[in-house]
Amino acid sequence: MIGFFFISMGVVAFVISAIGLLRMPDVYTRMHVGAKSPTVGTLLVIIGVIFIEPAWTLKLILLAAFVLLTNPLSSSVIARASHKSGMRLEDDECIDALDISKGEKR
Repeated sequence: MIGFFFISMGVVAFVISAIGLLRMPDVYTRMHVGAKSPTVGTLLVIIGVIFIEPAWTLKLILLAAFVLLTNPLSSSVIARASHKSGMRLEDDECIDALDISKGEKR
């Protein structure tokens, strides 16, 4: 039962992520929702499977480590590439730390 609870919570995180992808206004907030929530959902599903099938624990821990290492890296690469290609924030009042056209030295 504990394993199925964790898997259900993972599915809820995936649904929240899908709703967030539809509701967010710009590429950066969508990227945030598309990276953070699926990471949590994947980890919850992995924890649930560990409870259901303890023999797979080592493989699932390696999978969780891979997800924890690659998801944040890929989301930051996507955000950097979006910024370099000229995608702008929905709210122009936000501070853009990567914008070098404002005369700040890098």
